[in-house]
Amino acid sequence: MADERTTWRAEALGEAKEVQLRSGTLRYHDTGTGRPLVFAHGLLVNANLWRKPVERLAPDFRCVTLDLPLGSSVLSMPDADLTPTGAADLITEAVEAIGLDDVTLVGNDTGGALAQIAITRRPERIGRLVLTSCDAFDNFPPRIFQLALAPAQIPALSRILFAPLRLRPLRRLPFAFGWLAKHGIDQQAEDSYVLPPLRNPANGDDAARFIRGVDTRYTQDAAERLLKLEQPALIAWSSDDKVFPAEHAERLAELIPGARLEWIEDSYTYSPEDNPERLAELIAGFVREPLEATA
Repeated sequence: MADERTTWRAEALGEAKEVQLRSGTLRYHDTGTGRPLVFAHGLLVNANLWRKPVERLAPDFRCVTLDLPLGSSVLSMPDADLTPTGAADLITEAVEAIGLDDVTLVGNDTGGALAQIAITRRPERIGRLVLTSCDAFDNFPPRIFQLALAPAQIPALSRILFAPLRLRPLRRLPFAFGWLAKHGIDQQAEDSYVLPPLRNPANGDDAARFIRGVDTRYTQDAAERLLKLEQPALIAWSSDDKVFPAEHAERLAELIPGARLEWIEDSYTYSPEDNPERLAELIAGFVREPLEATA
């Protein structure tokens, strides 16, 4: 029987559902009605990352939160292509399989890199793009995590080296969540991030396969393609970010035609954790704007 600490998902995310994709079953959460928002999280977290913004947005929008196989998901996907392009294709394939159109795709951390790749590979069902603090350009993976992530390419070794993260105080170290969440993370959510790859070999395998494929050529290629992006884009970057430089937010806003840059104060990378009110406000305002106002 699965440990509830590894499978817990916040009630605010809505009903857990599953969709069959070409390479396996993907789990997602669905709540609210209205124009669809699709949320993509990063490596070694899960749908819980978005629980606070979703709670604020669901009264006015349909919020679909993916539980991607990046190490901390409920369902692993052993047959999936988890290169960055393969993982990005899971997002757009899920959007199509769920039957969504004209979605606003929202990405954070690694999920922001995947969102960039996804919209430049299969843009047809994506109407708008929101990038919060995330990998971009030559920062994939982030430099400060390169040494920490190297052992995770070997699942058995990663379980040994990351085993101390069972202890909550150690999770506040910079190589864990210390430089990602300024104000800490609720224990239930934090456990759901940390424990799956430590307790379930299939989760560790998913993470290792993805990490082995990470390379700056994917984000550099996406950046070149973003120059021709036709969809409106919002760059909602954390002003206190220690992992993803403000310069990259400014570069993204300059290269994406018509993109708007907004800052999220009092937040590290995980703005959905640190300042969900501001993030939700920015997303809602952006989606409600007429297209000509975002151009």
